[in-house]
Amino acid sequence: MGRSDSADRRGQREDLRGPAGGRNGCAPGAGGRKGGLFAALAEARSAEIERLAAETARALGCDGGLGAAETVLRAGLLKLGGSMLGQLLSADPGQRGPRVPCGQGHEAEFIDYRDKTFDTVLGPVTLRRAWYGCAECKHGFAPRDTELGVAGTSLSPGLAAMNDIAAATGPFAKAAGLLEDLAGVSLTVKRAERAAEASGAAQAAAVRERSALIAGRKLVPLPPQPLADMLYGAIDGTGVTTTAKETAGREGKGEDGRARTREVKLAVFFTQDDVDEDGYPVRDPGSCSYLATFEPAALFGDLVKAEGIRRGADHVRQLTILGDGAAWIWNIAADKFPEATQIVDLFHAREHLNSLTRSLEFMLLDRKDEWLAARLADLDYGDIDGIEAAVRKYPLEGVKKDEVEKELGYFLNNAPRMRYRWFRSRGLFVGSGVVESGCKAVIGQRLKLSGMRWTVAGADAIATLRCQQASRPEDRIWQTTSQPDGPRLTSYAS
Repeated sequence: MGRSDSADRRGQREDLRGPAGGRNGCAPGAGGRKGGLFAALAEARSAEIERLAAETARALGCDGGLGAAETVLRAGLLKLGGSMLGQLLSADPGQRGPRVPCGQGHEAEFIDYRDKTFDTVLGPVTLRRAWYGCAECKHGFAPRDTELGVAGTSLSPGLAAMNDIAAATGPFAKAAGLLEDLAGVSLTVKRAERAAEASGAAQAAAVRERSALIAGRKLVPLPPQPLADMLYGAIDGTGVTTTAKETAGREGKGEDGRARTREVKLAVFFTQDDVDEDGYPVRDPGSCSYLATFEPAALFGDLVKAEGIRRGADHVRQLTILGDGAAWIWNIAADKFPEATQIVDLFHAREHLNSLTRSLEFMLLDRKDEWLAARLADLDYGDIDGIEAAVRKYPLEGVKKDEVEKELGYFLNNAPRMRYRWFRSRGLFVGSGVVESGCKAVIGQRLKLSGMRWTVAGADAIATLRCQQASRPEDRIWQTTSQPDGPRLTSYAS
């Protein structure tokens, strides 16, 4: 039995067969009365188009010139498009028979038709659609809302996507202004904020869902095509200023010992296939995918593991994890990617070597610069034993000894990750600049602007939107769909 026949047996009207049986594949003008609707729309709108053309011509001839004509024409076309969209949507009121599944194992019964107004890229549209109620679940719903992607929201999918881009770009007031100036759509600042945070939260949940499916082997990413030679995962964290409620009871680095920020963890995966003429590695253009969360390191590690698998960690010749000296980063690397080469960012290592030199400055005196240059050469060679031997020549006591031992411990604990000469001979990156710049560009330029105070939920949502927009188009989460139980294969970009 075909889907259309099944729909008719549930009481579907014949002229609504197209939307019910093949909503994803309707051709304009197909199907009896719908073809008549298109013809009627074309005839009814021809007069409006003629009127709009006349108004545009008058504006073009006045002092306003081309700019005024463009404004008139855009406003008129948006109004006309919104009206046409509303009539097209009204052709299918979403009546799916006397009863439909409620999604919780029960049957919901048709009650009546109810209006829903939502904003679209063409302006507000009011849709009259069938409403069903489930006596067992004590809730009502409109199947048509789900089909159109407007269930539980007052923004169309197209407008929501536009709002996501604007809200991820800058402050919410600026986002609302951009929508009005560039798209002719008016949203309040609070509405733009709530919609963007809801969208970001949904996308973050989709990322977690995908990660869980990969971890449970219910989603098996296929090897990337073409397969890169090397895959890198660069990991870092940065603080975001939050409300007092979000930091209550947490220790901080301030003089009063109170925390004022919460750490967002960021991972960037990218590929490399070549080196330049001088032998330095070259990152493949447009190969970065970003992942951020305020979750604890253990949960973040699960997300990083799934992203690595999705990007081809199980198939590339060389997998490398880059980071600074933070223990939580290397715990993730060792637990989730035990086969990966681990490299401490050379810039961070040099910063620690400068700090170590300052701690010894009172003994090095005018030989400080010479000593530092020699230790930097040791570091570039990966000779951590040489650095330790040079430090041990100076007997220290008390506070200075503690300072030096702390800095020296950084090198001793990370010695296997500092074989920079060997890493470079293999054409590997030895710096985590890509994630450092990600912390500044993806996180800092939106979440760390002057005066901002975030809730963790709001910051996490916007960070997710920023990561999605900074990633390759094929890496973005668009929507989730229900799938049957059991493993399924997907391309690496799914």
